[in-house]
Amino acid sequence: MSHGLNIRKDGELDFLSLGALVHRLDPGVIPFRKAMECKIHVSGGEFNVAANLSDCFRLNTGVATAMVNYPIGDLIAERVRAMGVKPFYKHFEHNGVNGPNMATVYSDQGFGVRPPVVFYNRCNEAAAQLKPGDFDWKAIFAKGVRWVHSGGIFAALSPTTAELVAEFMEAARAAGAVTSFDLNFRAKLWNIWGGEEKAVETIAKIVEHVDVLVGNEEDLQKGLGIPGPEVSAKSKLDPSVFFGMIDKVTHKYPKVKVVATTLREVHTTNQHSWSAVSWVNGETHTAPTAELNVLDRVGGGDGFAAGFIYGLLSGASPAEATKLGWAHGALLTTFPGDTTMASVDQVKAFAKGGSARIQR
Repeated sequence: MSHGLNIRKDGELDFLSLGALVHRLDPGVIPFRKAMECKIHVSGGEFNVAANLSDCFRLNTGVATAMVNYPIGDLIAERVRAMGVKPFYKHFEHNGVNGPNMATVYSDQGFGVRPPVVFYNRCNEAAAQLKPGDFDWKAIFAKGVRWVHSGGIFAALSPTTAELVAEFMEAARAAGAVTSFDLNFRAKLWNIWGGEEKAVETIAKIVEHVDVLVGNEEDLQKGLGIPGPEVSAKSKLDPSVFFGMIDKVTHKYPKVKVVATTLREVHTTNQHSWSAVSWVNGETHTAPTAELNVLDRVGGGDGFAAGFIYGLLSGASPAEATKLGWAHGALLTTFPGDTTMASVDQVKAFAKGGSARIQR
């Protein structure tokens, strides 16, 4: 069946994301109150998808974002280069005292019955100061961009970032790119400036320009204001609630052609049941359920989005694209950090029913 998307055949960039770059401090299984050292992961929900598509799937990708000229910015920019992502930076100068800053995310890994704990320091964040007019979209899109992407985390940073996402989506649509948006509803971020009501009002101005939505039933309810049943009353692996909300989503936003999400039942921090579903131009698709031994769960959803988008960009059927997203997201949870260490061959093998037998 057709996915209903008008994906252009060529372009200088296969994929361009707009979002905030952050660095995540990870003390491993030690909680922060007892930590003595941390690993540093470069991340950002929107960047992660671009990095995954570049490093694993070998597509030409870019990221439009803020960059601060100080050592933390240098560290982050090095990682962007290492993942093969072309940067489009709005530069800010650090005053040596209080910013502007590249945001910090603190996230331990938890273990067993102890869940991971995540909190932020986004004080005076450079990315939150981005606004419409900061990027020359006409010049960026001049040589062709096939697909663009942003998300609810970046949109939640400030009133101006939400306006910038809407500007980005509108410019992309005018330039012939497919547009996608990961709802990624984070109550902590939206509560700073208005809560769920403000989120629904803000996201509505973005989604009217969007072809592809990524988000689970809770995202649809809280980010789009779509009424639905109590999510906790159902198994997290039961897609019926998600599929039952699609008619309401497409009635409210008729330009949306695709909605997709992961399904995850968390048994312990390191034992998850994992699946994925998509609604593509009127038809539904469900991936198998895998039992995962999770090393680091952060970034699994972005891993799914990357694999799913790669599938559609490469001409795979919607069912195949769903499995590719499911497979890549599953593999990503077996690596430390927020971005991929998988190869496209590993993803395709797992999507076809591969196992963990040793590869000789």
